[in-house]
Amino acid sequence: MSVLTSEAVVLRTWPVHEADLIVSFFTRDYGRIRGVAKSALKSRKRFGGALEPMTLARAWFAERPGQELVRLDQLEILRSPLAAPVDHARMAVLSFFAEVLDEALPDHDPQETVFRLLVAVLEQTTVAQSDIVQPWMALTYFQLWMTRLMGLLPDIAHCTACGALLAAGEATFNSLGDGLFCPLHRNGSASPLSADSWLMAQRMLRAPASAFAAEPWPRRRGMDLRRFTLQSLERHLERKLRTAEALGRIGG
Repeated sequence: MSVLTSEAVVLRTWPVHEADLIVSFFTRDYGRIRGVAKSALKSRKRFGGALEPMTLARAWFAERPGQELVRLDQLEILRSPLAAPVDHARMAVLSFFAEVLDEALPDHDPQETVFRLLVAVLEQTTVAQSDIVQPWMALTYFQLWMTRLMGLLPDIAHCTACGALLAAGEATFNSLGDGLFCPLHRNGSASPLSADSWLMAQRMLRAPASAFAAEPWPRRRGMDLRRFTLQSLERHLERKLRTAEALGRIGG
């Protein structure tokens, strides 16, 4: 039995037996892993509040030959989502991060770039600043980059169908294919991508999430960009995301 340690983000937990939890957690060094946290519902010493979804922690766990689940021994909190004021919108966004990663990531496959993306958007989502009221920027940035890292985002500067250079305000998207389309190749069910969202997406693909933190981010900003990337994610996952429905109910 080998004992391993890594930075990790808790994705989901499920109760099993009387006091144990099954924990899905995404590690920097070993990818997404599922393990059993023995007596987690009783022991505050080993886990405390570290089992809250989207907690960034240092994890210690043991792999057991021939067994799918590892033994999760300890979590030491590095950043907690509860460090910032908790509101419905923020918790819905954090839950969306967790569901996408838990559904999209393969087991035991290190994804360093995805891990760095997650840490970056968590920092923006949980930062305790009075001028950051809603986490819509972090949500938009995460969806755009996850779509790209999963290979679902063709060059958004050009039409996917013909390769023509797009101009601000003329790009469209639809639920049947990846990428953006020019006016000539838009279909009947196409939705427009606003000039602001198209230009913003190109900026986001070139700059870190922190570069956008000081900009005003009302709920409606980037909504069409989030709808575009959500369609790509759900088409790839072949299912509707439950947390996306919750975000839709609050206008996200």
